[in-house]
Amino acid sequence: MNLPNCLTIARVILIPIFLFFLFVRFAPEPIGHYLAAFIFIFAALTDGLDGYLARSRKQVSRFGRFMDPIADKLLVTAALVSLVALGDVGPLPVIIILGREFAVSGLRSLAAAEGIEIAATKWGKVKTITQVVAISVILLNNFPFSLFNFPFDRIALWFAVFVTIYSGFDYFLHFRYLLTHESNP
Repeated sequence: MNLPNCLTIARVILIPIFLFFLFVRFAPEPIGHYLAAFIFIFAALTDGLDGYLARSRKQVSRFGRFMDPIADKLLVTAALVSLVALGDVGPLPVIIILGREFAVSGLRSLAAAEGIEIAATKWGKVKTITQVVAISVILLNNFPFSLFNFPFDRIALWFAVFVTIYSGFDYFLHFRYLLTHESNP
């Protein structure tokens, strides 16, 4: 098992630890959210690092290509659903983001059945960054922007929704031919 794959697995292992700190109440109250935010940000950073290491060390593997996007989706989904459960985020932006993830995953499955691998696009990477920023700021209770009464967390979330929708359209636009031709039985 190479280092990039270990980082991907570590990201998955960090999810229940992140959830523990998010849901268990500590005194003083916001400390759990801040610890959860730190773990979430650290886990999200491993996403960029594992890809960089895999490419720079020529250690790109089938496992990594398969597991990396799953680990990303698990981390973001766990965070967003938890934030809805805690009442920190409304359900609508989360439903939109998760709907796009399911749609693009379905497109990737269809492509894989045709022997085509759909790699992450520039917009897919921007989507991930905007989601991570939005989730991180929400977990940090909008700090430091709350000091100025500026709703950066809400703006960041809706910007992430917009980029998420756009990146989904981008995938379907580039791979629409997969939806228009018949596969061989």
